[in-house]
Amino acid sequence: MKIISFIFLVGLYSVQGFAQMPAMGKVEYASMPSEILGKDREFAIYLPKSYSTDPDKAYPVLYLLHGGGGAHTDWPEKANLAEVANQIIDSKDATEMIIVCPEAGKDHMNYFNHPEWKYEDYFFQELIPYIESTYRVIGDKNHRAIAGLSMGGGGTIVYAQHHPEMFSAAYAMSGYLYRMDLSFVDPNDPAVERLQSLVEENNTVKLLLGSSEEQVQKLKTVAWFIDCGDDDFTFTPNMEFVAALNAKGIPYQLRVRDGGHTWEYWHSALYLALPFVTNIFREASSMASY
Repeated sequence: MKIISFIFLVGLYSVQGFAQMPAMGKVEYASMPSEILGKDREFAIYLPKSYSTDPDKAYPVLYLLHGGGGAHTDWPEKANLAEVANQIIDSKDATEMIIVCPEAGKDHMNYFNHPEWKYEDYFFQELIPYIESTYRVIGDKNHRAIAGLSMGGGGTIVYAQHHPEMFSAAYAMSGYLYRMDLSFVDPNDPAVERLQSLVEENNTVKLLLGSSEEQVQKLKTVAWFIDCGDDDFTFTPNMEFVAALNAKGIPYQLRVRDGGHTWEYWHSALYLALPFVTNIFREASSMASY
């Protein structure tokens, strides 16, 4: 009888302890229809802990892009997105936000338009409107940021260059910014050559240096952050992009840290990126209120 009572009490305390566990932000996986691409597209989305308990609250949003050959699952699974975001938000170093990881690795891996796959059109004409009408997002420039790694870092910069009216901040990690020697992949693969051609067509350095004064003024409304490891093969293009920002008089932040083109580096970059976009959200909102 004493054994049964002990088991009952242990079970009761376990249930009470579970019930008292604090809510945590979490990642969910979903998909959406796309008329532009002609098929459904997947995405991962991080929802902060108050999302399920405060139905009246709306949140700023960060679009977080994966790298070449990656998937929408990369940031949640390889960089522990939910755990990192929860830790930084709980420490008050970042505000609660929604983080969207689109899928761009299937079919035609790239973030740019080409005749058979207009992904950039999809991103701006379908993905953003879908996310910001389906979830409780504050859907304006002041509360919208973009970030990404490698090919997604290049996509981050190009998207902010093409649409500076859409983002308050752009954080590029190890950005793949123009055609480079990719001897570590099959050079005879036609998909690789097509991807390289698209990247070069969207060469971020040339695009910036060719910007008109009117375009430069628009680019100055975006807070730029370039983050690249000192052993990264994309180091030189990233420094050239920084030099172009200097030449155009566009403010930016730069971090060159120890590391290479690795998930260890990009995981650590989240600890800089989330506080950075938080500060920009707050500054932009404060200025907009005047």
